[in-house]
Amino acid sequence: MELEPGLTARVALTVTDADTAQTLGSGDVPVLGTPRLLALVEAATVRATARHLPTGTTTVGTRVELEHLVATPVGGTVTAEATLSTVDGNRLSFAGTVHDGSDRLAARGTVVRAVVEREKFLARVDQ
Repeated sequence: MELEPGLTARVALTVTDADTAQTLGSGDVPVLGTPRLLALVEAATVRATARHLPTGTTTVGTRVELEHLVATPVGGTVTAEATLSTVDGNRLSFAGTVHDGSDRLAARGTVVRAVVEREKFLARVDQ
């Protein structure tokens, strides 16, 4: 496996009404919802490793710890960055951060993903 600590990727988002806590059902305010923020961080983890995975494998999320620190309004931008911090067998741990357009820390946390063989994983899902 070519996965080594230090792999990093960024994903940016301009917040729309579809990304708000109101729309996602995670609150009743028109600001970036935590579920969308988490999806952005996870997208960065996937991007960080995608070109380094063995053929026929993928990663799946297994654990998340996320602290949402700053509210971002509709029209605001955020950038998530994920850095692979440890590789333990098939377990990948990432440090994640999200900064808003003014470069304030909007969120931070960890994401753990597992490397799996895609076909075997999907075969178990269909059972």
